[in-house]
Amino acid sequence: MAMFDLPLDQLRDYRPELAEPADFDEFWARTLTEAREHDLKPELTPVDALLPGMRVFDVRYSGHGGQRVAAWLLVPASATGPVPCVVQFIGYGGGRGRPHEWLLWPAAGYAVLVMDSRGQGDGDTPDLPGDSTPHHSGLMTRGVLDPEQYYYRRLFTDAVRAVDLAAGLPDVDASRIVVAGASQGGGIAQAVAGLHPRVRGALIDVPFLTHFRRATEITDSYPYQELSVFCATNRDLVERVFATLSYFDGVHLAARATAPALYSVGLMDDVCPPSTVYAAYNRYAGPKQMQIWPYNRHEGGGSFQAPVQLPWLRDLLA
Repeated sequence: MAMFDLPLDQLRDYRPELAEPADFDEFWARTLTEAREHDLKPELTPVDALLPGMRVFDVRYSGHGGQRVAAWLLVPASATGPVPCVVQFIGYGGGRGRPHEWLLWPAAGYAVLVMDSRGQGDGDTPDLPGDSTPHHSGLMTRGVLDPEQYYYRRLFTDAVRAVDLAAGLPDVDASRIVVAGASQGGGIAQAVAGLHPRVRGALIDVPFLTHFRRATEITDSYPYQELSVFCATNRDLVERVFATLSYFDGVHLAARATAPALYSVGLMDDVCPPSTVYAAYNRYAGPKQMQIWPYNRHEGGGSFQAPVQLPWLRDLLA
């Protein structure tokens, strides 16, 4: 696909005026206060993953509504004290997978806490009690007519609680916690950077869940297409849909984030269009840097992104 969005010189200045709910901060303060009324009750079970350079744990903790959320914790076996931790979030349709998929950060000397995405993919966390079937798609519209019931209220809350969890782990240096992810994972990392003051840094790759209305207007690709189909079917509910989404829009959440951030964007990305990424990046309130991949789509930098992230993270956490 050729470049279909705004030219780069316009992207760098792209700051759309989006209507922010008057009770945005109250909504999230109340949501997180309610979640923290439930004890985290962390359970860490050692796992023999046949990775002699790592200590691996199957983790469970209390997320939204006190529901148990699964995660993996990998710590370098050579660590002699608390180490920095990357809290890793997953792309749309995926779960926490298997421990060997998450070796990059511990190989670089950091702990990694990989949060399961409730109700998605190959994970172990149902979205709601009694709902044991994982979904690959369809979650974009789950509860979309009510911010209180919307799926991403639960998922973002789980993610904030994952940082709470990491900060209390004996293997983790609580002053050096970084959030990371690509696509949906990037959108979650961006949200948590705006919601949790303990975040030291954020690695936000080709983020999803940002500038929802523009995304539905300029791309036919999924997952945003789930919203477009819903609105096409429910013509009378369009404004109600976007009123709900405004509580979860990365543009508003980025404006509340102050930790240093390293973003990436693919200028031919038709899944998370560049203008949606820049809409949030340009509002991000902390120090920030954008890694641009001009000829790439939603894969962004792929394996080329880690060599950019590793020195950035080393310098941030030194």
